[in-house]
Amino acid sequence: MRSRCQLTDEAAAIAEELGGVTLLRDHGGGFSSLTVQLHRISAENHAGDPLAALAAARTISLKALPSVERRSRALGDIAVTYDRLGRRSDCVRTLLAAERCAPEETHARPATKSLISSLLVSGPTSTEFRGLAERSGVLL
Repeated sequence: MRSRCQLTDEAAAIAEELGGVTLLRDHGGGFSSLTVQLHRISAENHAGDPLAALAAARTISLKALPSVERRSRALGDIAVTYDRLGRRSDCVRTLLAAERCAPEETHARPATKSLISSLLVSGPTSTEFRGLAERSGVLL
């Protein structure tokens, strides 16, 4: 049985071989090396390896993403990585950057709201971060 890492590496090799973006029916971003790396960030976080997630995040250019909503979502996943690494200030900074990219996406995404809620009760918060929590409906 192949591991998730082997499967993701295989997907990355296929994407590289195809070059560019292969558009898929009913899939807004298509299939590319970039989308494989975005998947890798999330997969490594879920598998409990935030260092591998951070390594994957460092290989992507947010400006290459097709929409501000997708950039915001990627930043949200990167914020989760920082949280899992205990890098609170990087996590908060990244959440605020996600909000600047696409406020509605950031405010509505359940995973982001859960992370914001967790950060509110686990340590010191700034006025700017409490504002994000309020705008996201987490701090009422």
